[in-house]
Parts: sequence; C-alpha cells; structure tokens
Amino acid sequence: MKIASFNINGIKARAQALCDWLDSAQPDVALLQEIKSVDEAFPRELIEERGYSVETHGQKSFNGVAILSKLPLEDVRRGLPGDDNDEQARWIEATVIGKTALRLCGLYLPNGNPVPGPKYDYKLAWMERLRARAIELLKSEAPFVMAGDYNIIPQPMDAAKPEAWEKDALFLPESRAAFQRITNLGLTDAIRARHPGAGLYSFWDYQAGAWQRNNGIRIDHLLLSPQAADLMTDCGIDKEIRGYDKPSDHVPVWAELDL
Repeated sequence: MKIASFNINGIKARAQALCDWLDSAQPDVALLQEIKSVDEAFPRELIEERGYSVETHGQKSFNGVAILSKLPLEDVRRGLPGDDNDEQARWIEATVIGKTALRLCGLYLPNGNPVPGPKYDYKLAWMERLRARAIELLKSEAPFVMAGDYNIIPQPMDAAKPEAWEKDALFLPESRAAFQRITNLGLTDAIRARHPGAGLYSFWDYQAGAWQRNNGIRIDHLLLSPQAADLMTDCGIDKEIRGYDKPSDHVPVWAELDL
C-alpha cells in the first residue's frame, strides 16, 4: 500500500497538477493539506474518475484536509480531539482496509508565525493535542500513520540554510522539542529511517529562486507507529514535480507498507 502526503496549496489552482501526479505516482491513499475549499466545492468528480473515494474536511479560503483512497475507508472523523472550540480544518482520520486495517491521520499543523503571539501559542497547544491523540492510538497497538504538513523543521540538516530559520516558528527550539516529544513516543519518521543524509526537502518557497537554488526545507512528514514501521518497504519524496507547471510550493512524500 502506497501512502502519500501532499500539501497542494489550493485545490482550485492545483487540480490539474494533482491529477497529473495521481496518474503518474498511483498512490493507494493520498492525504492532502491546504485544499483551501469548502467541502461542496472540492472537485471530487475529477478524483473519483481516477478510482479514488474522497473524504474532505474543508474550510473557505484556507486550511482544509482530505483523504483520497482507492481502498475502502471506514470510521471517518474530522477535527483533532482536545479543543471543542477549535474551528480550523486541520485534521482528518479514517481506517483504510487493505490486507489488514490501517488508521490514517491526515494533518495540517499550524504555522505559528509571528513569534511570539497567539498563533505560536495555538501551534504549541495543537501539538500537545496531537501528542495526546498519538498516545491514544498507540494504546490500540494497531498500525497507524500520522502524515501531513507538520510545519516543523526537525533538525538543522532538514534546511538548506538553517541559520535563516533560527527565529521562525518552524525551527524554534520549543517547536522542535514538541515534535521530539511526539516521536519519542515510539513513532518513526519514515523518510529519516530510510534516508538519513542531508539535502532532502519537501518545500521550496516561491520567492528568491528557492527552487532553482535548492534552498528548501523538510516539513512534510510521515510518522509511523511501531506496527506500521515494521511494515514499511520503501519511502521517498517526489521532488521533481516542484519543477512542473503551476506547482505547489510543497511536493509529495510517501511510504509503501506491506499491507
């Protein structure tokens, strides 16, 4: 089972680019972030004609997450537990049924800038809720994947120019420590497990020729439970599509599990 995560930066602007990637990469499941669309406006017909079922948790103009799956989905839930007043569409869960069941968690973690301020406080509080959800899922001892745009640069090697990010919410020590507290529960960063070296990025800004200069950062992650990590056979980053026409500033990251 090939599971991918892709921040598409607006389904309206990127529908054709998304379909082209689905046609070429053929993921069994794709977790999308920043669809920037209400549920009713999502172009599900384009996706469904490619053999995918579509589950969305949308929001007008910003945020929004979705699950596209060629396999049956069950028990779809929307919204990260822990704050009934949180109206931002950043979390969607479902169980996908392959040879065995796998819990999928698609997430768009808050950016947190500017720092300090309420947006950064929200980011850290959201990450603590994420950690609490991971603890709950681990108790089941069933395989699960938490995949999406984490807006976290875990280590200096995950940025071409780490010094440029030292005061940014994506790279502050408190942000990285919060991410570490989640992985320390026993979760595996899929890309780092297979590709431990530097120079792997999933985001290049549209400004200042970042793509042409390969001035990127790695902020899109797939975190695997121990049971899921045992099943991983491969993983990667589809870097080349950043150079395509009208690209997202992110590229897909993916993992293949023996499921």
